[in-house]
Amino acid sequence: MTQPDPSVRPSGMRSFMVMWVGQFVSLIGSAMTGFAIPIYIFGQTERVRELALLGLAFMLPLILVSPTAGALVDRSNRKFMMMISDLAAGMTTVAVLILVSLGRLEIWHLYITNAINGTFQAFQWPAYSAAISMMVPKEQYGRASGLMGLAENGSGIFAPLLAGALLAVIKLQGILLIDILTFIFAVGTLLFIHVPQPPRTVEGQEGQGSLLRESAYGFQYILKRPSLLGLQLIFLFGNFVASLAFTTLAAMILYRTNQDARIYGLVSSAGAAGGVVGGLIMSAWGGPKRRVHGVLFGWFLSGLVGMTLLGLGQAWPVWAVALFLGALLIPIINGSNQAIWQSKVAPDVQGRVFSVRRLIAWATNPLAQLAAIPLADAILEPAMREGGSLANTFGWLVGTGPGAGTALIFVFGGLIAAAIGLSGYLVPAIRNAESILPDHDQLERVAPAAVAAAE
Repeated sequence: MTQPDPSVRPSGMRSFMVMWVGQFVSLIGSAMTGFAIPIYIFGQTERVRELALLGLAFMLPLILVSPTAGALVDRSNRKFMMMISDLAAGMTTVAVLILVSLGRLEIWHLYITNAINGTFQAFQWPAYSAAISMMVPKEQYGRASGLMGLAENGSGIFAPLLAGALLAVIKLQGILLIDILTFIFAVGTLLFIHVPQPPRTVEGQEGQGSLLRESAYGFQYILKRPSLLGLQLIFLFGNFVASLAFTTLAAMILYRTNQDARIYGLVSSAGAAGGVVGGLIMSAWGGPKRRVHGVLFGWFLSGLVGMTLLGLGQAWPVWAVALFLGALLIPIINGSNQAIWQSKVAPDVQGRVFSVRRLIAWATNPLAQLAAIPLADAILEPAMREGGSLANTFGWLVGTGPGAGTALIFVFGGLIAAAIGLSGYLVPAIRNAESILPDHDQLERVAPAAVAAAE
Protein backbone atom coordinates (compact mmCIF):
# COMPACT_ATOMS: atom_id res chain seq x y z
CA MET A 1 0.00 0.00 0.00
CA THR A 2 1.32 3.48 -0.89
CA GLN A 3 1.53 5.69 2.17
CA PRO A 4 0.17 9.25 2.01
CA ASP A 5 2.60 12.11 1.41
CA PRO A 6 3.93 13.21 4.83
CA SER A 7 3.34 16.84 3.88
CA VAL A 8 -0.42 16.32 3.75
CA ARG A 9 -0.81 14.01 6.73
CA PRO A 10 -2.64 15.36 9.80
CA SER A 11 -0.36 16.55 12.59
CA GLY A 12 -0.70 17.79 16.17
CA MET A 13 -4.09 17.41 17.84
CA ARG A 14 -5.72 16.46 14.50
CA SER A 15 -3.24 13.62 14.14
CA PHE A 16 -3.90 12.52 17.70
CA MET A 17 -7.65 12.44 17.08
CA VAL A 18 -7.22 10.27 13.96
CA MET A 19 -5.09 7.85 15.99
CA TRP A 20 -7.62 8.01 18.83
CA VAL A 21 -10.49 6.95 16.56
CA GLY A 22 -8.47 3.97 15.33
CA GLN A 23 -7.64 2.91 18.87
CA PHE A 24 -11.24 3.33 20.02
CA VAL A 25 -12.52 1.01 17.29
CA SER A 26 -9.73 -1.50 17.95
CA LEU A 27 -10.39 -1.47 21.68
CA ILE A 28 -14.03 -2.37 21.08
CA GLY A 29 -12.95 -5.51 19.25
CA SER A 30 -10.33 -6.39 21.85
CA ALA A 31 -12.78 -5.86 24.70
CA MET A 32 -15.36 -8.09 23.00
CA THR A 33 -12.76 -10.86 22.85
CA GLY A 34 -11.71 -10.10 26.42
CA PHE A 35 -15.34 -10.51 27.49
CA ALA A 36 -15.98 -13.73 25.56
CA ILE A 37 -12.81 -15.64 26.45
CA PRO A 38 -13.31 -15.69 30.28
CA ILE A 39 -16.89 -16.88 29.78
CA TYR A 40 -15.60 -19.63 27.48
CA ILE A 41 -12.99 -20.70 30.05
CA PHE A 42 -15.25 -20.47 33.11
CA GLY A 43 -17.97 -22.39 31.30
CA GLN A 44 -15.54 -25.27 30.83
CA THR A 45 -13.86 -25.25 34.25
CA GLU A 46 -16.02 -23.33 36.79
CA ARG A 47 -12.80 -22.35 38.60
CA VAL A 48 -10.90 -19.12 39.26
CA ARG A 49 -7.56 -20.82 38.59
CA GLU A 50 -7.72 -20.80 34.80
CA LEU A 51 -8.90 -17.17 34.72
CA ALA A 52 -6.00 -16.15 36.95
CA LEU A 53 -3.48 -18.11 34.88
CA LEU A 54 -4.78 -16.43 31.72
CA GLY A 55 -4.04 -13.04 33.25
CA LEU A 56 -0.66 -14.25 34.47
CA ALA A 57 0.26 -15.50 30.99
CA PHE A 58 -0.29 -11.96 29.70
CA MET A 59 1.29 -10.07 32.57
CA LEU A 60 4.52 -12.00 33.15
CA PRO A 61 6.07 -11.57 29.66
CA LEU A 62 4.88 -7.96 29.58
CA ILE A 63 6.81 -7.23 32.77
CA LEU A 64 9.92 -9.18 31.75
CA VAL A 65 10.16 -7.63 28.29
CA SER A 66 9.29 -4.04 29.28
CA PRO A 67 12.81 -2.61 29.89
CA THR A 68 14.16 -3.90 26.57
CA ALA A 69 10.97 -2.88 24.76
CA GLY A 70 11.30 0.66 26.07
CA ALA A 71 14.90 0.91 24.86
CA LEU A 72 13.88 -0.31 21.39
CA VAL A 73 11.00 2.19 21.30
CA ASP A 74 13.42 5.06 21.99
CA ARG A 75 15.79 3.77 19.30
CA SER A 76 13.09 3.28 16.65
CA ASN A 77 10.43 5.16 14.75
CA ARG A 78 7.53 5.28 17.18
CA LYS A 79 4.80 5.02 14.57
CA PHE A 80 6.45 1.90 13.19
CA MET A 81 6.56 0.38 16.69
CA MET A 82 2.86 1.14 17.18
CA MET A 83 1.97 -0.55 13.91
CA ILE A 84 4.06 -3.65 14.61
CA SER A 85 2.60 -4.13 18.09
CA ASP A 86 -0.96 -3.72 16.78
CA LEU A 87 -0.34 -6.20 13.96
CA ALA A 88 1.18 -8.78 16.31
CA ALA A 89 -1.85 -8.61 18.60
CA GLY A 90 -4.10 -9.07 15.59
CA MET A 91 -2.19 -12.16 14.44
CA THR A 92 -2.71 -13.91 17.79
CA THR A 93 -6.44 -13.37 17.38
CA VAL A 94 -6.22 -14.88 13.89
CA ALA A 95 -4.51 -17.95 15.40
CA VAL A 96 -7.26 -18.39 18.01
CA LEU A 97 -9.93 -17.99 15.32
CA ILE A 98 -8.34 -20.74 13.21
CA LEU A 99 -8.10 -23.10 16.20
CA VAL A 100 -11.67 -22.57 17.37
CA SER A 101 -12.99 -22.91 13.79
CA LEU A 102 -11.23 -26.28 13.51
CA GLY A 103 -12.58 -27.36 16.90
CA ARG A 104 -9.03 -27.66 18.23
CA LEU A 105 -8.93 -24.77 20.73
CA GLU A 106 -7.58 -25.74 24.15
CA ILE A 107 -7.16 -23.52 27.18
CA TRP A 108 -3.38 -23.81 26.99
CA HIS A 109 -3.53 -22.28 23.50
CA LEU A 110 -5.03 -19.18 25.08
CA TYR A 111 -2.17 -19.03 27.58
CA ILE A 112 0.32 -18.97 24.68
CA THR A 113 -1.54 -16.31 22.67
CA ASN A 114 -1.95 -14.19 25.79
CA ALA A 115 1.80 -14.46 26.44
CA ILE A 116 2.50 -13.24 22.89
CA ASN A 117 0.02 -10.40 23.36
CA GLY A 118 1.72 -9.43 26.61
CA THR A 119 5.11 -9.36 24.90
CA PHE A 120 3.97 -6.96 22.20
CA GLN A 121 1.89 -4.90 24.62
CA ALA A 122 5.24 -4.11 26.27
CA PHE A 123 6.09 -2.21 23.06
CA GLN A 124 2.66 -0.76 22.36
CA TRP A 125 1.97 1.27 25.49
CA PRO A 126 5.31 3.15 25.76
CA ALA A 127 5.28 3.80 22.01
CA TYR A 128 1.78 5.32 22.14
CA SER A 129 2.46 7.26 25.35
CA ALA A 130 5.74 8.69 24.06
CA ALA A 131 4.15 9.53 20.69
CA ILE A 132 1.34 11.49 22.38
CA SER A 133 3.94 13.55 24.26
CA MET A 134 5.23 14.79 20.88
CA MET A 135 1.83 15.13 19.17
CA VAL A 136 0.04 17.43 21.62
CA PRO A 137 1.19 20.45 23.68
CA LYS A 138 1.92 19.77 27.34
CA GLU A 139 -1.10 21.83 28.42
CA GLN A 140 -3.23 19.17 26.70
CA TYR A 141 -1.57 16.11 28.28
CA GLY A 142 -4.34 15.70 30.85
CA ARG A 143 -7.05 16.01 28.21
CA ALA A 144 -5.26 13.60 25.86
CA SER A 145 -4.98 11.08 28.69
CA GLY A 146 -8.66 11.61 29.43
CA LEU A 147 -9.53 10.89 25.80
CA MET A 148 -7.45 7.70 25.84
CA GLY A 149 -9.26 6.67 29.02
CA LEU A 150 -12.53 7.53 27.31
CA ALA A 151 -11.64 5.20 24.43
CA GLU A 152 -10.71 2.38 26.79
CA ASN A 153 -13.86 2.71 28.87
CA GLY A 154 -16.16 3.62 26.01
CA SER A 155 -15.19 0.39 24.31
CA GLY A 156 -15.99 -1.33 27.59
CA ILE A 157 -19.59 -0.12 27.40
CA PHE A 158 -20.29 -1.36 23.91
CA ALA A 159 -18.15 -4.48 23.97
CA PRO A 160 -19.84 -6.43 26.82
CA LEU A 161 -23.29 -5.52 25.52
CA LEU A 162 -22.40 -6.46 21.96
CA ALA A 163 -20.50 -9.60 22.93
CA GLY A 164 -23.16 -10.67 25.43
CA ALA A 165 -25.88 -10.28 22.81
CA LEU A 166 -23.92 -11.76 19.90
CA LEU A 167 -22.09 -14.60 21.64
CA ALA A 168 -25.06 -16.96 21.46
CA VAL A 169 -25.64 -16.07 17.79
CA ILE A 170 -22.21 -15.78 16.15
CA LYS A 171 -20.31 -17.82 18.76
CA LEU A 172 -16.71 -17.18 19.74
CA GLN A 173 -15.64 -17.33 16.08
CA GLY A 174 -17.75 -14.30 15.18
CA ILE A 175 -16.43 -12.28 18.11
CA LEU A 176 -12.85 -13.04 17.08
CA LEU A 177 -13.54 -12.03 13.47
CA ILE A 178 -14.89 -8.66 14.61
CA ASP A 179 -11.74 -8.21 16.70
CA ILE A 180 -9.51 -8.88 13.67
CA LEU A 181 -11.37 -6.33 11.53
CA THR A 182 -10.95 -3.66 14.19
CA PHE A 183 -7.19 -4.32 14.38
CA ILE A 184 -6.94 -3.80 10.62
CA PHE A 185 -8.80 -0.49 10.95
CA ALA A 186 -6.49 0.72 13.74
CA VAL A 187 -3.33 -0.04 11.77
CA GLY A 188 -4.82 1.66 8.72
CA THR A 189 -5.39 4.93 10.59
CA LEU A 190 -1.71 5.06 11.56
CA LEU A 191 -0.76 5.22 7.87
CA PHE A 192 -2.49 8.59 7.57
CA ILE A 193 -0.90 10.49 10.47
CA HIS A 194 2.45 12.11 11.24
CA VAL A 195 4.15 11.20 14.53
CA PRO A 196 7.14 13.49 15.23
CA GLN A 197 10.34 11.98 16.57
CA PRO A 198 11.57 13.62 19.80
CA PRO A 199 14.48 16.07 19.95
CA ARG A 200 17.66 14.83 21.61
CA THR A 201 18.31 15.98 25.18
CA VAL A 202 21.28 15.74 27.52
CA GLU A 203 19.36 13.13 29.52
CA GLY A 204 18.80 11.08 26.39
CA GLN A 205 22.47 11.32 25.44
CA GLU A 206 23.50 10.16 28.92
CA GLY A 207 21.35 7.07 28.51
CA GLN A 208 22.84 5.99 25.18
CA GLY A 209 24.94 2.85 24.85
CA SER A 210 24.43 -0.85 24.39
CA LEU A 211 20.91 -2.27 24.40
CA LEU A 212 21.55 -3.66 27.89
CA ARG A 213 22.69 -0.26 29.17
CA GLU A 214 19.74 1.52 27.58
CA SER A 215 17.35 -1.08 29.02
CA ALA A 216 18.72 -0.38 32.51
CA TYR A 217 18.58 3.40 32.06
CA GLY A 218 14.87 3.59 32.88
CA PHE A 219 15.56 2.11 36.33
CA GLN A 220 18.44 4.54 36.92
CA TYR A 221 16.33 7.51 35.83
CA ILE A 222 13.48 6.73 38.22
CA LEU A 223 15.68 5.72 41.16
CA LYS A 224 17.46 9.10 40.96
CA ARG A 225 14.11 10.90 41.29
CA PRO A 226 12.37 9.97 44.58
CA SER A 227 9.19 11.78 43.55
CA LEU A 228 8.71 9.58 40.48
CA LEU A 229 9.67 6.45 42.41
CA GLY A 230 7.23 7.30 45.18
CA LEU A 231 4.37 7.82 42.74
CA GLN A 232 5.00 4.43 41.21
CA LEU A 233 5.18 2.71 44.59
CA ILE A 234 1.63 3.95 45.21
CA PHE A 235 0.60 2.13 42.04
CA LEU A 236 2.75 -0.91 42.88
CA PHE A 237 0.94 -1.61 46.16
CA GLY A 238 -2.45 -0.32 45.02
CA ASN A 239 -2.39 -2.46 41.89
CA PHE A 240 -1.48 -5.52 43.95
CA VAL A 241 -4.67 -5.39 46.02
CA ALA A 242 -6.77 -4.33 43.01
CA SER A 243 -5.40 -7.19 40.90
CA LEU A 244 -5.95 -9.65 43.75
CA ALA A 245 -9.61 -8.67 43.86
CA PHE A 246 -10.47 -8.10 40.20
CA THR A 247 -8.94 -11.41 39.15
CA THR A 248 -11.98 -12.91 40.89
CA LEU A 249 -14.62 -10.43 39.65
CA ALA A 250 -16.02 -12.60 36.86
CA ALA A 251 -16.13 -15.61 39.18
CA MET A 252 -17.87 -13.66 41.97
CA ILE A 253 -20.62 -12.39 39.69
CA LEU A 254 -21.06 -15.68 37.84
CA TYR A 255 -21.13 -17.59 41.15
CA ARG A 256 -23.87 -15.34 42.51
CA THR A 257 -26.00 -15.24 39.34
CA ASN A 258 -25.99 -18.90 38.27
CA GLN A 259 -23.50 -18.08 35.50
CA ASP A 260 -25.77 -15.45 33.95
CA ALA A 261 -23.55 -13.86 31.28
CA ARG A 262 -26.13 -11.13 30.67
CA ILE A 263 -25.86 -9.83 34.22
CA TYR A 264 -22.08 -10.01 34.02
CA GLY A 265 -22.24 -8.04 30.79
CA LEU A 266 -24.62 -5.48 32.31
CA VAL A 267 -22.42 -4.94 35.35
CA SER A 268 -19.28 -4.73 33.20
CA SER A 269 -20.98 -2.16 31.00
CA ALA A 270 -21.95 -0.10 34.05
CA GLY A 271 -18.29 -0.02 35.03
CA ALA A 272 -17.34 1.00 31.52
CA ALA A 273 -20.00 3.73 31.59
CA GLY A 274 -18.36 5.12 34.71
CA GLY A 275 -15.04 5.08 32.91
CA VAL A 276 -16.59 6.99 29.99
CA VAL A 277 -17.99 9.63 32.32
CA GLY A 278 -14.61 9.88 34.02
CA GLY A 279 -12.89 10.13 30.65
CA LEU A 280 -15.30 12.87 29.54
CA ILE A 281 -14.68 14.76 32.77
CA MET A 282 -10.91 14.41 32.40
CA SER A 283 -10.85 15.33 28.70
CA ALA A 284 -12.96 18.47 29.33
CA TRP A 285 -11.37 19.44 32.65
CA GLY A 286 -7.78 18.27 32.27
CA GLY A 287 -7.55 17.18 35.89
CA PRO A 288 -6.88 19.10 39.11
CA LYS A 289 -4.38 21.96 39.03
CA ARG A 290 -2.20 19.93 41.37
CA ARG A 291 -2.27 16.64 39.56
CA VAL A 292 -0.92 14.69 42.50
CA HIS A 293 -4.31 15.16 44.21
CA GLY A 294 -5.94 13.36 41.29
CA VAL A 295 -3.62 10.42 41.95
CA LEU A 296 -3.64 10.15 45.75
CA PHE A 297 -7.19 11.19 46.62
CA GLY A 298 -8.40 9.27 43.58
CA TRP A 299 -6.86 6.07 44.94
CA PHE A 300 -8.53 6.70 48.30
CA LEU A 301 -12.00 7.11 46.82
CA SER A 302 -11.68 4.31 44.27
CA GLY A 303 -10.70 1.86 47.00
CA LEU A 304 -13.78 2.65 49.05
CA VAL A 305 -16.44 2.86 46.35
CA GLY A 306 -14.91 0.77 43.58
CA MET A 307 -13.86 -2.21 45.69
CA THR A 308 -15.26 -2.22 49.23
CA LEU A 309 -18.79 -1.26 48.14
CA LEU A 310 -18.57 -3.81 45.32
CA GLY A 311 -17.75 -6.58 47.79
CA LEU A 312 -20.54 -5.56 50.16
CA GLY A 313 -23.13 -5.78 47.40
CA GLN A 314 -25.08 -8.99 46.93
CA ALA A 315 -27.16 -8.00 43.90
CA TRP A 316 -26.39 -6.60 40.46
CA PRO A 317 -27.64 -3.01 41.10
CA VAL A 318 -25.07 -2.54 43.88
CA TRP A 319 -22.31 -4.09 41.76
CA ALA A 320 -23.23 -1.83 38.86
CA VAL A 321 -23.22 1.34 40.98
CA ALA A 322 -19.92 0.41 42.65
CA LEU A 323 -18.20 -0.39 39.36
CA PHE A 324 -19.59 2.80 37.82
CA LEU A 325 -18.25 5.02 40.61
CA GLY A 326 -14.92 3.21 40.88
CA ALA A 327 -14.35 3.27 37.13
CA LEU A 328 -15.29 6.96 36.95
CA LEU A 329 -12.23 7.71 39.08
CA ILE A 330 -9.75 5.63 37.07
CA PRO A 331 -9.31 8.09 34.14
CA ILE A 332 -8.74 10.87 36.67
CA ILE A 333 -6.14 8.83 38.57
CA ASN A 334 -4.35 7.58 35.48
CA GLY A 335 -4.71 10.81 33.52
CA SER A 336 -3.29 12.88 36.37
CA ASN A 337 -0.37 10.49 36.79
CA GLN A 338 0.27 10.30 33.04
CA ALA A 339 0.29 14.10 32.73
CA ILE A 340 2.89 14.36 35.51
CA TRP A 341 5.20 11.88 33.77
CA GLN A 342 4.69 13.27 30.27
CA SER A 343 5.52 16.79 31.43
CA LYS A 344 8.49 15.86 33.64
CA VAL A 345 10.32 13.18 31.60
CA ALA A 346 12.35 14.12 28.49
CA PRO A 347 10.55 12.81 25.35
CA ASP A 348 13.62 11.01 23.97
CA VAL A 349 13.84 8.76 27.06
CA GLN A 350 10.11 8.26 27.62
CA GLY A 351 10.09 4.82 25.97
CA ARG A 352 12.63 3.48 28.47
CA VAL A 353 11.31 5.37 31.48
CA PHE A 354 7.64 4.66 30.81
CA SER A 355 8.34 0.95 30.30
CA VAL A 356 10.10 0.71 33.66
CA ARG A 357 7.42 2.90 35.20
CA ARG A 358 4.77 0.38 34.20
CA LEU A 359 7.00 -2.51 35.25
CA ILE A 360 7.16 -1.03 38.77
CA ALA A 361 3.42 -0.38 38.86
CA TRP A 362 2.55 -3.89 37.68
CA ALA A 363 5.42 -5.89 39.18
CA THR A 364 3.28 -7.49 41.86
CA ASN A 365 0.28 -8.21 39.61
CA PRO A 366 1.42 -11.75 38.67
CA LEU A 367 1.92 -12.52 42.35
CA ALA A 368 -1.54 -11.15 43.09
CA GLN A 369 -3.09 -13.21 40.31
CA LEU A 370 -1.37 -16.35 41.58
CA ALA A 371 -2.37 -15.59 45.17
CA ALA A 372 -5.99 -15.11 44.11
CA ILE A 373 -6.23 -18.78 43.08
CA PRO A 374 -5.70 -20.45 46.48
CA LEU A 375 -7.13 -17.48 48.38
CA ALA A 376 -10.46 -17.73 46.55
CA ASP A 377 -10.77 -21.40 45.55
CA ALA A 378 -9.08 -23.14 48.48
CA ILE A 379 -9.50 -20.76 51.43
CA LEU A 380 -12.21 -18.09 51.35
CA GLU A 381 -14.85 -19.74 49.17
CA PRO A 382 -15.01 -22.93 51.30
CA ALA A 383 -14.75 -20.86 54.49
CA MET A 384 -17.74 -18.69 53.50
CA ARG A 385 -20.08 -21.54 52.55
CA GLU A 386 -22.84 -22.47 55.00
CA GLY A 387 -21.13 -23.90 58.09
CA GLY A 388 -17.70 -22.71 56.91
CA SER A 389 -15.08 -21.45 59.33
CA LEU A 390 -15.63 -17.77 58.48
CA ALA A 391 -19.36 -17.84 57.74
CA ASN A 392 -20.42 -16.72 61.21
CA THR A 393 -17.73 -14.03 61.39
CA PHE A 394 -18.30 -12.31 58.05
CA GLY A 395 -21.60 -13.73 56.82
CA TRP A 396 -23.47 -10.66 58.10
CA LEU A 397 -21.18 -8.51 55.94
CA VAL A 398 -21.10 -10.29 52.56
CA GLY A 399 -23.54 -13.16 52.97
CA THR A 400 -22.67 -16.83 52.63
CA GLY A 401 -22.56 -19.35 49.82
CA PRO A 402 -20.86 -19.26 46.40
CA GLY A 403 -19.23 -15.90 45.71
CA ALA A 404 -19.11 -14.74 49.33
CA GLY A 405 -15.44 -15.62 49.72
CA THR A 406 -14.42 -13.61 46.67
CA ALA A 407 -16.59 -10.72 47.89
CA LEU A 408 -14.53 -10.63 51.08
CA ILE A 409 -11.40 -10.00 48.99
CA PHE A 410 -13.03 -6.89 47.54
CA VAL A 411 -14.12 -5.55 50.93
CA PHE A 412 -10.72 -5.69 52.60
CA GLY A 413 -8.77 -4.98 49.42
CA GLY A 414 -10.68 -1.72 49.00
CA LEU A 415 -9.87 -0.60 52.54
CA ILE A 416 -6.18 -1.30 51.95
CA ALA A 417 -6.21 0.57 48.61
CA ALA A 418 -7.80 3.60 50.28
CA ALA A 419 -5.09 3.59 52.96
CA ILE A 420 -2.37 3.37 50.29
CA GLY A 421 -3.72 6.48 48.56
CA LEU A 422 -3.76 8.49 51.78
CA SER A 423 -0.24 7.36 52.68
CA GLY A 424 1.17 9.34 49.74
CA TYR A 425 0.25 12.58 51.48
CA LEU A 426 2.60 11.66 54.33
CA VAL A 427 5.66 11.64 52.01
CA PRO A 428 6.88 15.13 50.93
CA ALA A 429 8.64 13.80 47.81
CA ILE A 430 5.31 12.43 46.57
CA ARG A 431 3.07 15.22 47.84
CA ASN A 432 5.27 17.92 46.26
CA ALA A 433 6.37 16.01 43.14
CA GLU A 434 5.21 18.66 40.67
CA SER A 435 7.18 21.48 42.28
CA ILE A 436 10.30 19.36 42.89
CA LEU A 437 10.70 18.12 39.28
CA PRO A 438 11.27 20.53 36.34
CA ASP A 439 9.18 20.23 33.16
CA HIS A 440 10.97 18.54 30.27
CA ASP A 441 10.83 21.70 28.11
CA GLN A 442 13.11 23.33 30.68
CA LEU A 443 15.77 20.65 30.23
CA GLU A 444 18.87 21.23 28.14
CA ARG A 445 18.73 19.93 24.56
CA VAL A 446 21.68 18.58 22.63
CA ALA A 447 22.85 20.79 19.76
CA PRO A 448 22.41 19.23 16.28
CA ALA A 449 26.18 19.09 15.76
CA ALA A 450 26.60 17.19 19.01
CA VAL A 451 23.88 14.75 18.01
CA ALA A 452 25.58 14.11 14.67
CA ALA A 453 28.91 13.56 16.40
CA ALA A 454 27.35 11.16 18.89
CA GLU A 455 25.77 9.15 16.09
